[in-house]
Amino acid sequence: MRLRTDFPLQLPSAAQALPGRSQALVITNVHHVHRRTIQPPFPPDCREALFGLGCFWGAEQVFWQLDGVYTTAVGYSGGMTPNPTYEEVCSGLTGHSEVVQVVYEPTQIDYLALLCVFWEAHDPTQGMRQGNDIGTQYRSSIYTLDSDQAQLATESKQHYGKTLAATGRSAITTEIAAVTAFYYAEDYHQQYLSKNPAGYCGLGGTGVRFG
Repeated sequence: MRLRTDFPLQLPSAAQALPGRSQALVITNVHHVHRRTIQPPFPPDCREALFGLGCFWGAEQVFWQLDGVYTTAVGYSGGMTPNPTYEEVCSGLTGHSEVVQVVYEPTQIDYLALLCVFWEAHDPTQGMRQGNDIGTQYRSSIYTLDSDQAQLATESKQHYGKTLAATGRSAITTEIAAVTAFYYAEDYHQQYLSKNPAGYCGLGGTGVRFG
């Protein structure tokens, strides 16, 4: 990821969105860290969550290190273009966020605990950017898979918003929406910081605790 200032800062309309393709990108279905699969089927007791908190390289690393997380993968969600490439997402003409898919075991870590990590790991007040990473693909986002996740996400946003306001921070800009699709990113993005330990990570929180 490199600093640029010419990315679009508004989401495209359906007419502007790139057409994409019908065929999914082919990826290696093995996690570089723990060697589990990153594509379904997953164990029946596992659940999934989708979070966007800026550049997905560092964001994925935050979640794969958590006890109770079975596996992780990075990809694109929240947009209109089917099976987009990284270059298409970075053009601002797909509407997607860079996201992390977190597959977790709810008996060991619950969704609220994942939300706590999400809020504390980045700055959710920055709109279409995260630090030096500028563009619609870096917006803060939570894509929910059911009504329980939607309720918890909304309640956690309200709670953290009040906590941030008490410290003089701006309002949260995080998008919360039901997931429509998740598209896996290219192989070289998967577990990037495990493959490239000195690689770029622009992730940074506000320093304000969730609880």
